[in-house]
Amino acid sequence: MSKKPVRSPVTGGDRTRSLAASDRVRLEIEFEKAYLLGPLFGEYDQNLIALEGQLGVYISARGNKVQLEGEADAAARARDVLTGLYNRLAHGETIDAGDVVGAVAIAADPSLVGLVSADSGLANTAVIRTRRKTIAARSPTQVRYIEALARDSIIFALGPAGTGKTYLAVAQAVSQLIAGSVDRLVLSRPAVEAGERLGFLPGDMKDKVDPYLRPLYDALYDMLPAEQVERRLASGEIEIAPLAFMRGRTLANAFIILDEAQNTTPLQMKMFLTRFGERSRMVVCGDPNQVDLPNPAASGLADAVKRLDGLDGISVLRFSSREVVRHPIVGLIVDAYEGPPQDG
Repeated sequence: MSKKPVRSPVTGGDRTRSLAASDRVRLEIEFEKAYLLGPLFGEYDQNLIALEGQLGVYISARGNKVQLEGEADAAARARDVLTGLYNRLAHGETIDAGDVVGAVAIAADPSLVGLVSADSGLANTAVIRTRRKTIAARSPTQVRYIEALARDSIIFALGPAGTGKTYLAVAQAVSQLIAGSVDRLVLSRPAVEAGERLGFLPGDMKDKVDPYLRPLYDALYDMLPAEQVERRLASGEIEIAPLAFMRGRTLANAFIILDEAQNTTPLQMKMFLTRFGERSRMVVCGDPNQVDLPNPAASGLADAVKRLDGLDGISVLRFSSREVVRHPIVGLIVDAYEGPPQDG
């Protein structure tokens, strides 16, 4: 079989550029299971093209062998990323373009050297396992977030939509519930649109609050089989409730998540944080730039972070629009709204 060059992500043509001989290395990887190379490379080699574009290496494939050419450090990182992703596929996991982008970003972060290895892909400290799937970190901040979720008592996760704040928190909560390290999950968010005065809405209390809590349900069903979610909701192992229902309670042996926390007042946030009980963990997620309160400057999330950042057992993770793990256009939209409006 003739050697088929991967298309250049910049020009669309075959690669002809070469580095100075003294600056480049050529590495070769031989993969045992050729049938995994289709999903590894991606449709039309899109995963290889992403690696080329981000690391500045050149990749060619022939049979079950892949050659990497580029600067020594970049080529080594590309090798580790490819081999790690291959090993995930070999263990029955799936990967997509977002996994490739995330693995490259993590491999390129100097503070996370060694986290992506050729032997096993991402280290266990950057992975959460639930009944339905294994969730791997897709950005350097997600790595630190997953580590904090397993270590600290109270975690604040700040940043725009699509960075994985709530999703990873729910994944860690489900993982700990399955492992038995907590007895129940308590998931909450303020129902700002209804002013938390829900009496005028039709239906019973569940009907009134469910629309505001749907993102939490969606994450749960992603982590657990539907019948388990329903059973655990019915038994009280998983509780989903608006923030106002937290008053007067002490939550022990629980994993507690507050979503959309930017829409709390300082008094509401104090009330929520003081629900913390023995052998519990609490995660507070929110986007400081998306406050829906009548007075955005009165957000309880910003107030709490100012007061508590730096205290023992409390960590604050800040995500940026560059770490949006949804469609890449979401990051561009976030940037456009956070900057000044364009004329015309």
